[in-house]
Amino acid sequence: MPLEKKPSKEIIGRLVVTKEGKRLGMVKDLTFETRTGELIQIILKDATPYTKNLNLELSDNKEVLIPYNTIIAIGDFVVVNEEDLM
Repeated sequence: MPLEKKPSKEIIGRLVVTKEGKRLGMVKDLTFETRTGELIQIILKDATPYTKNLNLELSDNKEVLIPYNTIIAIGDFVVVNEEDLM
């Protein structure tokens, strides 16, 4: 089931957590395919030390990147499936 579309300003600044409740950081920004508008990944700010356990991709600026396909819900938090991150 695809996620409901939300304006990026509603997602930026939200806390990113795993479905098990582990905090990963805050949404700093989003990257997307400009041609299709497809969201590719979330850029984290204030990444927690826990993210180092997950072997996540880093941006050129050493910011943690969360692949969009790991997101399972967006509400008060952005919830990701930790198994999909590994």
